[in-house]
Amino acid sequence: MTHEDKRLQRLQLLDDHIGRALRASEARGELEAAPSWGKPLDFGDGYEQTPPELRMGFKILKDAGIVPPEVEMLRALAGLRSELKAAVGDAVRERSLRGRIAAMQLAIDLRRDALRRENRRARDRL
Repeated sequence: MTHEDKRLQRLQLLDDHIGRALRASEARGELEAAPSWGKPLDFGDGYEQTPPELRMGFKILKDAGIVPPEVEMLRALAGLRSELKAAVGDAVRERSLRGRIAAMQLAIDLRRDALRRENRRARDRL
């Protein structure tokens, strides 16, 4: 038995185990009792917010462990907002952070707008 055959066998055993667990949960009525039952899954990964023409490219980058610059910018923005919450009472720090947040938000908005224009031009060429 090759290494690949063993790997496939382990995956099949895992699939079988997951299937049994799901069937048991379904029989007990646990699945229907979940608040998200019958609703689309929200993976919280921004997939739905990503323009359809960028999804595949971003997925490839994500699977490779590379995040787009916009994601890094959004992370930085979230960090600045957390700092702002912690800076309550320090007017000078709050003012500085609000300025940095506004600049970062503007940079993100401009980048998104540029991506939209670029994608429209690419679609128009097709």
